[in-house]
Amino acid sequence: MSLDTAELNPGSGAPVRTYMVQPEEDGLRLDVILATRDEVGSRSQAALLCDRHAVTIEGRDRAKSTRVVSGQTIVVAFPEPVEFAPVTGTAPVKLAYEDQWLLVVDKPAGMVVHHAKGHTSGTLVDALVEHEPAGGESFRPGIVHRLDKGTSGLLLVAKDVAVHRNLQQMIRDREVDRRYLALVHGDLAAPTGTIEAPIGRDPHRRKTMAVGGSAARDAVTHFTVLERLGAFTLVEATLQTGRTHQIRVHFLAIGHPVVGDPTYARRDVAGLGRQFLHSHSLRFSHPVDGAEVCVESPLPPDLQEVLERARAGVRLG
Repeated sequence: MSLDTAELNPGSGAPVRTYMVQPEEDGLRLDVILATRDEVGSRSQAALLCDRHAVTIEGRDRAKSTRVVSGQTIVVAFPEPVEFAPVTGTAPVKLAYEDQWLLVVDKPAGMVVHHAKGHTSGTLVDALVEHEPAGGESFRPGIVHRLDKGTSGLLLVAKDVAVHRNLQQMIRDREVDRRYLALVHGDLAAPTGTIEAPIGRDPHRRKTMAVGGSAARDAVTHFTVLERLGAFTLVEATLQTGRTHQIRVHFLAIGHPVVGDPTYARRDVAGLGRQFLHSHSLRFSHPVDGAEVCVESPLPPDLQEVLERARAGVRLG
């Protein structure tokens, strides 16, 4: 499902989102499709919105069990948004790049990007308040794309509304080169490869994703083997699309889950407490002056230590 517009409902302040039903979603239940959208997040929330007559298709209220048809327009009027006030005093984060229009943050593992249920302080947004990020929703100003809580590394943030809009379009148009370092289980047979498998919400575990899950969307990950380390392989993964948990789900699907992944790996053999996944490179043309921006981030100490142990042949488990 593609997000066509994102605007405020005049007179109410409640955000309205408009979605177009894609061909691969033809015949699916309305609540199943809505649950795949970040703004909704779950089938229970989708059902609640339908029950409150906040969801229309072609201008008419629809029940959660409605079967959608390719090409239809779905409009969701969300409740009045909660205004999150950034909390000052949050520990500063490392900036890998900054100018008057945007910045690139080197996010530490364990930090949530923006306010959400259960996370009302100590987020990346809180840490950036003095840098005046701008654009997007009020609870995540300037945030262009996301990193999972347990993933470290480079993240783009806008400081101007128009720049935020342009950067998001650049990501949709695949004009931002995003590369990740991952240590995965097993020895990958091919030196390079492409994993192309649609990803959707896992129908059995609401907070996880799966290949071929509910309302799955196309997902493509390219990878290059950097080092073979016996029971493990260090790879560089490049995102062509940006689905939730994409790298983690794709490598699980080919039998090589990311080491330490608390959700998708067999067990945390390295004792990391988080996935060995690091956003180490961002490259793009600056949306204002067109200059090439190339930013890199070295592996953080916890991942570097595990990598050195693997290189030395030290048993991780």
